[in-house]
Amino acid sequence: MRLSPVLRRALAGSAALVLAGSLSACWADDDDKADSQSGETRVVVDDTGKEITIPATPEKVIATGYAVPALLEVDAPLVGISEWSRGLNLMTDEDRTSYDELDKVAGESAASTNYDAIAELEPDLIIIGVPQPAVVDLNLDRLKQIAPVVQLGPSRPDKWKELNAKQADAAGMSANLEENKAAYEAKAAELTAKYTDVLDGVRFGHVGGYGDVSAGNFQREFAGSWGTNIATDIGVTYYGEVKKAEGGSSDVSEYPAIEELPASLGEADVITYSVEDSGKPGAAVQYVLDSPLFKNLAAAKSGLTVPFKFTEAATYATAMTTLDEIDKAFAQAFAEDLK
Repeated sequence: MRLSPVLRRALAGSAALVLAGSLSACWADDDDKADSQSGETRVVVDDTGKEITIPATPEKVIATGYAVPALLEVDAPLVGISEWSRGLNLMTDEDRTSYDELDKVAGESAASTNYDAIAELEPDLIIIGVPQPAVVDLNLDRLKQIAPVVQLGPSRPDKWKELNAKQADAAGMSANLEENKAAYEAKAAELTAKYTDVLDGVRFGHVGGYGDVSAGNFQREFAGSWGTNIATDIGVTYYGEVKKAEGGSSDVSEYPAIEELPASLGEADVITYSVEDSGKPGAAVQYVLDSPLFKNLAAAKSGLTVPFKFTEAATYATAMTTLDEIDKAFAQAFAEDLK
């Protein structure tokens, strides 16, 4: 069996080591939406499984949480949004302008929702894009007195594509989403072809940015997590799985003690790790990189540790930026192998 050049290099580096230990919801089809007249309605099913009657073609939409960047990108008829500062550096200039100009009806948390501000905007649809645990901080009865409320929030990190599709459809903007999806898939296919020989048979591990230094642990992210799901779209293989899946992000990431680094990542040929927008590791990641246990891993000794920027992208347009950053990181890390 032919080994990729990266795998050969990883094996060489480790030889000197002694290793320790179709959406299911009832969404109206595009023809129905295109032919709908003012006042017509359709039914969607939200995260709770409830059927919600909404305008066939919404004209004044409120978006919160993860629905904010998703609906900005598809040019939905937004009249108000919650704040979304975590994604500002990933927004296009056009989306950032729209974001700045729109009325803010909530801060970063669901608990900060301003119900009077929402009512004053007279929306005909409210899309709640926060995780289900945060919904308890909302007065849904009050919101439903203003306009139909559809709860469409995130679950697992890698489910953002399905979530984007539901949010765009509820806002009547599925066609625009398809354009963004096609562009992303074309870019992913290009990078898949570029790195196919380099990545063949290579096992990756990932260190995420949400470890707790004070508790002496780190975040190990598996396939499907924030730091990994976009890279897997170009052929990266993250090995292993969580010891105990409990739903949501816990299905794809865990928090071992720093002493477990050799056991957790010792089999990785390459280790990727999340960095901040500036390109520098946050405190949780730097804690891992500074550890003698990390420096003694096969991937580290082989020089096969790769930083990833913008790992929290959760829309097609922002994920395009993430793909560009992964491309830059891989082009540098695997320069010799790509010749």
